[in-house]
Amino acid sequence: MNEKKTTEEFRVSGEELLSKVKEIIRAGNVRKIIIKDKSGKEMISIPVTAGVVIAVLAPVLAAVGAIAALVTECTIVVERDAEGG
Repeated sequence: MNEKKTTEEFRVSGEELLSKVKEIIRAGNVRKIIIKDKSGKEMISIPVTAGVVIAVLAPVLAAVGAIAALVTECTIVVERDAEGG
């Protein structure tokens, strides 16, 4: 079986990080969220399973909030399942 995925990248400030991650999760169809610092080093990788609600991700979102306090700029990489097939 050939799994298809698409990738998007968003550059955000540390202040915008947590709200953007929540927005991406709410949008759905997300497989994984990776947060990288401004030099491109991966800081955290969050696998997102289908049907997950933000309340279940509370500990992960707390970690994202801590990262937001430490960085001035970062990149969010979003892996989604490709539409169609």
